[in-house]
Amino acid sequence: MLVLGIETTCDETAAAVVERQADGSGRILSNVVRSQTEEHARFGGVVPEIAARAHVDLLDGIVASAMKEAGVGYPQLSAVAAAAGPGLIGGVIVGLTTAKAIAMVHDTPLIAVNHLEAHALTPRLTCALAFPYCLFLASGGHTQIVAVVGVGEYVRLGTTVDDAMGEAFDKVAKMLSLPYPGGPQVERAAADGDPKRFAFPRPMLGRPDANFSLSGLKTAVRNEANRLTPLEPQDISDLCASFQAAVLESTADRLSIGLKLFQERFGTPRALVAAGGVAANHAIRDALQDVAARAQTTLIIPPPALCTDNGAMIAWAGAERMAIGLIDTMEAPPRARWLLDANAKAPKGYANSRAGY
Repeated sequence: MLVLGIETTCDETAAAVVERQADGSGRILSNVVRSQTEEHARFGGVVPEIAARAHVDLLDGIVASAMKEAGVGYPQLSAVAAAAGPGLIGGVIVGLTTAKAIAMVHDTPLIAVNHLEAHALTPRLTCALAFPYCLFLASGGHTQIVAVVGVGEYVRLGTTVDDAMGEAFDKVAKMLSLPYPGGPQVERAAADGDPKRFAFPRPMLGRPDANFSLSGLKTAVRNEANRLTPLEPQDISDLCASFQAAVLESTADRLSIGLKLFQERFGTPRALVAAGGVAANHAIRDALQDVAARAQTTLIIPPPALCTDNGAMIAWAGAERMAIGLIDTMEAPPRARWLLDANAKAPKGYANSRAGY
């Protein structure tokens, strides 16, 4: 089974061709990603209109490059898959419309993929992981703990009630005048800082649910930064180190609860899987390793290129869905929001939660 995957939900324009073999294993034949970091850097964050226009300009060439690198023609494709959400709606429309055009012209099945499902299934591409396992998804738009029970079967165990983790890192970087993208800059500055200088809060610590909250921590960083203005370089490093330490402790606590909830409902997870751009943070990786060890399970983190947005994860999710007979019609809609767990609700008491992402 050969599947072309297209990803345009945020600021990466990506396409890939993945092969799913008869035994269920996968092989990446091509994976072309064009980041728009330079286009958005001067704004300190992703500008949806700029991202959508860039997808329009870039996508046809990237799809052609992915097909050429894979050495396959359109008649050889078993399906074309596109991320149909959740994400910035302009970009989602570009990718899904392109996939529909390819599918129509070449009479190829279409698969509309949930971007979150693609992250959830990626470890089955890299190491043939069996179900069930626990996913920790942390990126600029998502922070969730999910029980991955099977293809199309997901149970959300925890989510953020305000900011996503990657978003919090980026906002802290921006308030400290660090370059975009902010997450890696905060990690770099933290390496030279004192994590004990500032006693920042550990949000949600000790609560029986597995939800996250980062907005209060972000506000605490802003208050300290304002108090110290003008900031010296060491102040910035110490603020970053103290912020990151608070995130690590809070994440370890939330994940420990999440794994406990998983075990109560599904038994011991085959692995704790981390995905999303935040998984590239080395300090967070170390914290996750400790959590997995305490839970007596294995930590699996896909290669960095497959943790961030890419076409291979979309193609693989499409192949996994097609293998069990799940294909879509040309009426498949683009979605700005799309719950991975259809039964999930916003955490009690948080009506404005971003849990719908």
